[in-house]
Amino acid sequence: MPVDEPTPAPSALRLRRRAAATREILDTAESHIAEHGPVALSLRAVARSLGMTVQALYHYFPSRDALVTELVAKAHNDLADAVQAAVDTTTEVAAVPRLVVAAEAYRRWAVARPEHFKLIYGTPLRSYEAPAGGPSTQAVLRMSAVFERELFGGYTEAQLTAADTPALSPPLRAHLEQLSPQGQENLPPAATSLLLSAWGHLHGLVVLEVFGHTSFLGDHQAEIFRMSMRNMAEGIHGRIPRA
Repeated sequence: MPVDEPTPAPSALRLRRRAAATREILDTAESHIAEHGPVALSLRAVARSLGMTVQALYHYFPSRDALVTELVAKAHNDLADAVQAAVDTTTEVAAVPRLVVAAEAYRRWAVARPEHFKLIYGTPLRSYEAPAGGPSTQAVLRMSAVFERELFGGYTEAQLTAADTPALSPPLRAHLEQLSPQGQENLPPAATSLLLSAWGHLHGLVVLEVFGHTSFLGDHQAEIFRMSMRNMAEGIHGRIPRA
């Protein structure tokens, strides 16, 4: 009987070519989103821009959902990179709290890349559902970890447990554990409540600006945002007892 021969491993050159082609596809898709918005994204449009057939594109991304998942994860990670870079270049004695620095970096990225921000936080793309526990979920958890560290980095577990804030209801806690089992599992309930409140406030202001609902503030939006973040940070830290 003939002996089955092992399938040869892809060559290094072939892997490099595939990686380069994948990057080019993602770059083209990002450019398409920036110009036409995320709703207009399609494999056919991306393939046409690259001079490829849709069938050829399927060798790299078997569906639009696969491409969208990579784009969403990349956008989340690019945003997390921008926030982390801003925090890393801030000294401990800076006049602006590190949490505010992180929040401002988040806002700057969103304002500079509104269509990419809308891709990850805007109207959901029709029929798209991110894979549970996939790269986009992991990217969100990474962002959460950055803000968690900057919000609570100097507090002990005992201080966070004793924070003055209403406890999360059992149904909400169960829901959060299902969404991000690796996210806030080490945080006391009171701290989780504070983190979610801070995130909702920060993110809500950025959404309003990106979608044009605070344009009446003119050139003062950045100043108003900084003041709001300072007040938010002071309010949250005021709810945590001193050591």
